[in-house]
Amino acid sequence: MSTTTTRDIPFFAPDLFEDDRDVLLETVHEIGTGAAQKFILGEHTARFEHALRDRLAAADVVACSSGTSALTLVLAAMDVGPGDQVVVPAFGCAPLASTVIGCGAQPVFADIDPVALTMDPAAAEAAVTGRTRALMPAHVFSVMADMPRYRELTRQYGLRLVEDSALAQGGTLQGRPAGLWGDAGVYSFVQVKTFGMPGEGGVVVTGDAELATRTRMLRNHGQDGEHRFLHHRIGHNSRFDEVMAAFQLHRLEGLEDRLARRAEISAYYSTRFAPLADAGITAPPVGGDGRCHYVYTLLAERRDELRAHLAAHGVHTHVYYPRTLPEQPAFAPYAPPGGRWPNAESAARRNLSLPLYPHLSDARVEHVADTVCAFAHRTRRTPR
Repeated sequence: MSTTTTRDIPFFAPDLFEDDRDVLLETVHEIGTGAAQKFILGEHTARFEHALRDRLAAADVVACSSGTSALTLVLAAMDVGPGDQVVVPAFGCAPLASTVIGCGAQPVFADIDPVALTMDPAAAEAAVTGRTRALMPAHVFSVMADMPRYRELTRQYGLRLVEDSALAQGGTLQGRPAGLWGDAGVYSFVQVKTFGMPGEGGVVVTGDAELATRTRMLRNHGQDGEHRFLHHRIGHNSRFDEVMAAFQLHRLEGLEDRLARRAEISAYYSTRFAPLADAGITAPPVGGDGRCHYVYTLLAERRDELRAHLAAHGVHTHVYYPRTLPEQPAFAPYAPPGGRWPNAESAARRNLSLPLYPHLSDARVEHVADTVCAFAHRTRRTPR
C-alpha cells in the first residue's frame, strides 16, 4: 500500500461510472434512435439474461426492475400468500419483511449470528411452525449466510428456500454461486452493488426452469411472452430497461477485476483491524469461503464516536440498519409483543460501514485504516 494519505473520502463514490460515460451516452443514443424503438424487454435484455445464465450455469435468469421486485416475483411465483409465514432475519433491509407482507403473508423474525450477522439457522428452525412456507436468509455486507444448513432445513421441513443474494453477486460458497443455493435467488443492480449500474434493476436466478417461467410471466402483467394481451395470472410491472441491459453487458467483462479489487481492499482493512478487538472494534475475517465484499462493515462499541472521528479526518461512513426490522414502525405489528432479538439489536447499535469501491486508491484505503487504528489507540487509553 502507498504511504501517501488523502482526505475527503466519500462513502458513496460519485464517479462510479466515469470511465464508462462515453459508452453509456452512445448506448442511450443507439437505442433511442434505433428502428425497433424497443426500450424494455428487448434483445439486449435477452442477451444480458443469457450471459448471466451461462456465467452462473443456472437454469434461467429473469431480469426485472429491482432487487426488491425480484423477491416479490419469487414469492408470487411460489404462491406464497395469506395464511402463510416466511422466516426472515431480524436484521437487514426492509424488503425482507415488506415483500412478504406485500403478498399477504406474515414475516417471522429470527435472530442473527453475532459474528456473521446473517440469520442464525438455529433461530430460524425454532421459528418454523405449521404455517411456514419458506425460509428467506439474506447475505449481509460481505458474508454469505449458512446456505448448506438452510438447504438441510428446507428439505427436513418441506419448505421453499428463497435466497436474498441481492448484494452478493460474485460470491461463492463451497463452489456454488450466491443465488443458486435455494429454489431461487436474486441480485440487485442498484449503483453501489457489486455489479451496480446507473439505474434500478435486478434479476431472479434459479435452477428451476418451471419457477423461472412463472416468474417471467409475472414480471410483465401475467403475460406469457408469446401472446401479448393474454394474461394468465395477476402479474406485476417489473420490466428491465434496454439501455441498462446493453450497458451491463458492456461492463460484465470487467466484473472479475472489480470484484478482485474489492476483495484486496477488504483483506487490507481486515489485516489492519484484526488487533483492535481489545479496543471494542470487531472486523470481518480476512478472505475465506462465502465472502462477497459488497460493503465492509465493522462492529464498534463506540460506533458513533468512531464515526465522528472518521468524519473529522475526511472519511465518510454509513450505518445501514440502525434499527432491527421488528423495531421498525411498519413491521412492529407483525412481531410478537415483547419479542427480543439480542444479536440483531447489538448489530444495529454497533455496525459501521467504511468506503469500499473498486477505484478507491491505495492511498485512500491506507488513510481509512490509519484513521480507524488511531481511534482504537486513543480508545485503549481512554476508559468509558
